[in-house]
Amino acid sequence: MASRVRDRAGRMGTRLVLTFLCALAPAVLAQPVEDRPEVRVIIDVSGSMRANDPDRLRVSALELLVSLMPEGTSAGVWTFGETVANPLPSGEVNVDWRRRAQALGPALAGVQPYTDIEAAVRRAAAPAADGWRHLVLLTDGVIDLPPARGSKPEVDAASRRELLDELAVELADSGVVVHAIAFSDQADMALVESLSRTTGGLPAPVASPESLLVAFLDIVERIFPTDRIPLEGGRFHIEPGIETFSALLFHAPDAEPLVLVGPQGREYRATTPPPGGRWKVEPRFDLLRVPDPTPGEWRVEGEVAEQSRIGVTSALALRTGVLPATAFLGFPLPVEAWLERNGVPYTDELEGLSLRADLAAADGEVRGTTRLARDGERFRGELPAPTLPGSARLVITAEAEGMVRQRSQAINLLAPLEASHQPESRRVVLTARHPELAHHNTRPWAELAGEHLEIEPRGERRWMIALPELDDSVSRPLKLGAEVRLQAQTHELRLPPLMLFAESATGLDLASGRGEFSAERFHQDLAAGRGKDPDPGGVVERFIGAINQGVASGVEHWRTSWQPRLSGLAARPLVWALVAGAVLIVILLFLLRGRRQRRRPAHREDPHV
Repeated sequence: MASRVRDRAGRMGTRLVLTFLCALAPAVLAQPVEDRPEVRVIIDVSGSMRANDPDRLRVSALELLVSLMPEGTSAGVWTFGETVANPLPSGEVNVDWRRRAQALGPALAGVQPYTDIEAAVRRAAAPAADGWRHLVLLTDGVIDLPPARGSKPEVDAASRRELLDELAVELADSGVVVHAIAFSDQADMALVESLSRTTGGLPAPVASPESLLVAFLDIVERIFPTDRIPLEGGRFHIEPGIETFSALLFHAPDAEPLVLVGPQGREYRATTPPPGGRWKVEPRFDLLRVPDPTPGEWRVEGEVAEQSRIGVTSALALRTGVLPATAFLGFPLPVEAWLERNGVPYTDELEGLSLRADLAAADGEVRGTTRLARDGERFRGELPAPTLPGSARLVITAEAEGMVRQRSQAINLLAPLEASHQPESRRVVLTARHPELAHHNTRPWAELAGEHLEIEPRGERRWMIALPELDDSVSRPLKLGAEVRLQAQTHELRLPPLMLFAESATGLDLASGRGEFSAERFHQDLAAGRGKDPDPGGVVERFIGAINQGVASGVEHWRTSWQPRLSGLAARPLVWALVAGAVLIVILLFLLRGRRQRRRPAHREDPHV
């Protein structure tokens, strides 16, 4: 049922027509939004946010969201810790709403001692809306309820189950999408992923405080998709017919002010923007909009981050089919796109027109690409099945003579089956993440040290793998995979290996490229007897290398120096007599020393560590 809801959400999302926004106090919306989803931001204000967000970037993130929200849509802000508050109720986004949202800074201070995520999501989702409700949840922790509500950790676990097993399903059936941001290493990432996946939202793990702004932007672009043009080396090309371009330029807090240079060489700054343009400066980004731009090459002078982007508005626009927020390893990604002119599918021939789709990792490396073939009014293709989990970006590009359009959406790649090691019961539990995998169409397999293990079904979407008795001081990889029969197609899945006893000092790992096992010892320092070796080569390898080098040196010295001398002495009988006498004296001294030691009284000393 949740998958059907996500499909409906995707169909509605493809009808959204929005340009990239830039605003000072009033917002600037170049194209209307036909379906107006309501956005509700839920911000964690528990006390731990003071440590995890010392620069109060959540305020900057809210400022960015306020600037990007389309005029006329509906939005609100909730805060939560031990209790839930609604400092900015849902209302129409206009000048007054933006002014009140920008004054929320003091309400976002981390002052509350506990974290009630379930209550925050329930309260924010409750008010009815005309269209889809998109909840943007920002949290830095886990569910942590006051002890007065029940014994811990049982009360926390019960709230977590209620949120994921019941409330999330109800939200998906009611047209509520939750996009969740995990804003620290202490955040419950499993909760964030499950809540987002069930409701069709985007989970966004934030590795650093600075990336929080990008995570907010990815979510906004998923709710309100927009056309882009490439920004390469600070340069971008404006073609004739583009009505407006908007630039979001990320930079360091102490960076020099940016300069925008037009095609005719004229320079513009925040204090002197292009005619009719608006330019907003924040500590970590600049946001500007230029109407009726001069065609030609524009450039940005100054240091801007890779996440910077240029959005455009024109009569000719790129549209896409459903782009999932979550995709699964081992399954191809179907892609559909087309061009529209003034909201009508554009079927005229454009010289050199081609469409392609790229799947890029978080570091920009392209891991899959495909050309889209024309199929009537639309172009269709299929990206190869992804093989590595993590955050990625799905980019669709349409190119023709003198024209480029792009659509870019963040996407989360997950293994379709999740493995959990339970060492106390000597087993591994597999749980289906993919919504369509179950016992009737999925046959998992597991291999440990070359031996296949037995797997038993448990429940409709779970399997149990019994493990042999293992030494818990040695970590080792459990190879996992599955054969899946889905929609008349068979998929052979190879899942990421699960490391058993991963914290152990000694590990068995797969040798690179050969599938063999190799032994490796971790956290061992031969010189100090403890600690972690900072040298990637390891002290063991250096110690063995030094021994080998010493032996080789000794052999060479024996061969070139001592061996010729001893050969000459060995030919003289007197030398042999002297050697025999010396050996006899050493043996007699050794025997006399042993007799004296045996006469001493025995003294016992307990062993110790």
